Amino acid sequence: MSSSILTSYGYSPEEDQISKRLDAIAMNIDGVMSADVLKKCMSFMDLTSLHNEDTPASIEKLVGKVNAFKGKYPEYPLPASICVYPNFAGLVRENLRCEDVHVTTVSGCFPTSQSFLDVKVKECEMAVAAGADEIDIVLALHEFLNGNYGAARKEIRSMCAAVRAAGELAGRSIVFKVILETGLLVSPERIAEASFMAMEEGADFIKTSTGKVSVNATPVAASVMCECIKKFYEKTGRKVGFKAAGGISSAKDAACYYMIVKTILGDEWLCKNLFRFGVSRLANALMSAIEQKTVAYY
Repeated sequence: MSSSILTSYGYSPEEDQISKRLDAIAMNIDGVMSADVLKKCMSFMDLTSLHNEDTPASIEKLVGKVNAFKGKYPEYPLPASICVYPNFAGLVRENLRCEDVHVTTVSGCFPTSQSFLDVKVKECEMAVAAGADEIDIVLALHEFLNGNYGAARKEIRSMCAAVRAAGELAGRSIVFKVILETGLLVSPERIAEASFMAMEEGADFIKTSTGKVSVNATPVAASVMCECIKKFYEKTGRKVGFKAAGGISSAKDAACYYMIVKTILGDEWLCKNLFRFGVSRLANALMSAIEQKTVAYY
């Protein structure tokens, strides 16, 4: 892709500026980690189980823990959603007793997106029909990295349209997230190009990573993506959310991404409608930091 898409939004990643911002956040991070902030971070979580060894029993156990959570910890917020493979969408929907917690599934042949577009579209449709409220798909890196930008756009557009149509049939408004796999895009320019592409093709959220590659969420990638969201909003008036996922396991990690969003996008984005974490271990770390003792609930 030429830099024309970046030019059209008046954006070019400036690594010195990004580095200075992240250094400032790192220097002040201990002062950010209040109980209120860490509890907010808990409310932004897509509580995730995406393991090869997931079974109906293990997913039911996870849902049961969410159902029982407020009874054990009434002062803490529930996660925004439970995120699973698409074949478990119906199971989560049937067992979940918390109305404010969404059912999220990865779809579109996660995590590689290496299959036929018709298969990816069908999987998205089936996941919504089974009970998903939110669908996370992966940018077709085999097209994007090969310079086939029109094909990469078509894939996002096709899955987005399928999700919207399936949602209408199900009587639900579905949240559509696009995973950029920023660790494989590597450069800030490519991350920015993919961010704008995904937003132009209908993404409600852009997400850093699958958590299945060697480099997942990073503060640099998050900064670039949030700057693109800001530029996109300034040009179009449409607010797109940001999701950090992959390797986020400590309270300090969460506070760092919280501050990136706050610094670049402002307090308006500090809500679960516009900010998410894709996590499997973070909840216990946040609760342990707040309680100042080891908590191992999830």
